[in-house]
This record gives sequence, structure tokens and C-alpha cells, in this order.
Amino acid sequence: MADKTLTCKDCGAEFVFTEGEQAFYSEKGFQEPTRCVECRRARKQQRNNY
Repeated sequence: MADKTLTCKDCGAEFVFTEGEQAFYSEKGFQEPTRCVECRRARKQQRNNY
């Protein structure tokens, strides 16, 4: 398994989905992330403010 370059669906920036992250997501049964770290953090903060 190699690192993957993904594109954020919110801001359009490319980000790296590392081999370690891929293994973690697979182990937990999660799908690949669709947002970069910054957009995920902003979205989480926005949800917590409501």
C-alpha cells in the first residue's frame, strides 16, 4: 500500500492519505476521507458551536 494523493471536496486542495492512515481507516471500517485536515477540523468546530 502506498501513499495516495486525494482532493478535498470542500476547498479543492490536494492532500496525502498516508499508508498508516489507510491502514487505520481500513481497520476501523472507515471510508477514505473526502476533506483535507483543515476542512475536517473547521467542519468539526462548526458542528460543536451549534
